[in-house]
Parts: sequence; C-alpha cells; structure tokens
Amino acid sequence: MIAIVDYGMGNLASVEKAFQMIGAPAVITGDPDQIAKADRVVLPGVGAFGAAMENLRTSGMDQAVTEAVRAGKPFIGICLGMQLLFTDSDELGYYKGLDLISGRVVQFFQPEDRTPETEALKVPHMGWNVLDVKTPAPPLNGFPNGGMVYFVHSFYCAPTDAGVVAATSTHGIEFCACVWKDNIFAAQFHPEKSSTLGLAMLKNFSEWKV
Repeated sequence: MIAIVDYGMGNLASVEKAFQMIGAPAVITGDPDQIAKADRVVLPGVGAFGAAMENLRTSGMDQAVTEAVRAGKPFIGICLGMQLLFTDSDELGYYKGLDLISGRVVQFFQPEDRTPETEALKVPHMGWNVLDVKTPAPPLNGFPNGGMVYFVHSFYCAPTDAGVVAATSTHGIEFCACVWKDNIFAAQFHPEKSSTLGLAMLKNFSEWKV
C-alpha cells in the first residue's frame, strides 16, 4: 500500500488520482501508524516551507516521515515535499527542514543575482520545461531525452552533495529538479500534472524495489 502523507497542505486528491490511473493502490492519511504500515510513502506539498514544517511537527508527521525513510521504504517527495527533505530554507525567513538530505532551499533570482539575460524571466517558474536526467534513478527509468514535465515553484533545492542530483532543468540557471539518495527520490515538478511521462514516473516508483 502507498501512503500519501496528509499534513494539511498539498494537492492530495490529484496525487491519489494519479496513482489510481496507474493501478497502484494509494491512501491519503494523516495517521502516523498508517505511514508505519505502508510499503511506500509519498510526501506531496503546495505552499510555504515554514507553514508546512509547522504542520508536520504539530501533527507528528515529521517523525513518521523520518522513520519511514530510515526504515528503507521507497519514498518520494513532490514539489514542496522535495524541499522539506532538505536541511533548511530561506523562504519568508529561516526555517529548518527534515534534514534527510543535506542542503538548502533558495529563491530564484535575488535582486543582486539578476542579469540582463534573466531579467525577463518570471518567478514563480511555472509551466512545462525540459528535464535533463543526470543519474539513472529507478523512478526515471525510460525517461526520454528532451522529455518535459510541469513545474510551479519560486524556490529550488541546492544539495550540499552534487552526487544526489538525479536530474536538472533550466530557468535562467540550471537547477536541481530531482534528487536520489538511497531509498529517497524527490521531484521539484509535479509528476501528477506531467501527463504520460509523469504517470510513468509514478508507475516506476510504485514498482521500485529498493
């Protein structure tokens, strides 16, 4: 059974429907015991980093997620769910994350970082963009060169160890779009909104044997 973590933030129904479309049983749950019993765990998310971490801690789901990862369960973070896995974030202040992957969550194009070439680029980075696969993470098996996925985000992850970067994309700068570390896979884009390729990725995840 696949458990989709409910901590009060995220497009849970869309993620659940995507798993239903590929024939993979999934349940939305805010119960740590159900997370512990699940075979695979999904951490989705839409919204602000600080509020999400507060919700996770208040509900006890931060510990449930951490224990699921440490138990070696196949785990996927989606969008904000990817960012929460990192050490900390600069979004609307300074907030500590789950620290399951070392690194920071930073904003696109601080004023001092703008160049004439990036001046016209909007934040949030929203829409379809090419995913450049760097490392053959199991959920990315069969992903084609030039394949496109759907992004909506103003912040991106900057891992301490470049070796965990499984794929990148470009929005003025090249940024980390996927990470893979042991039983953890995470995507900055939304596979549930990324049509056939996104569903194939979720199918791979549902069959991933760590």
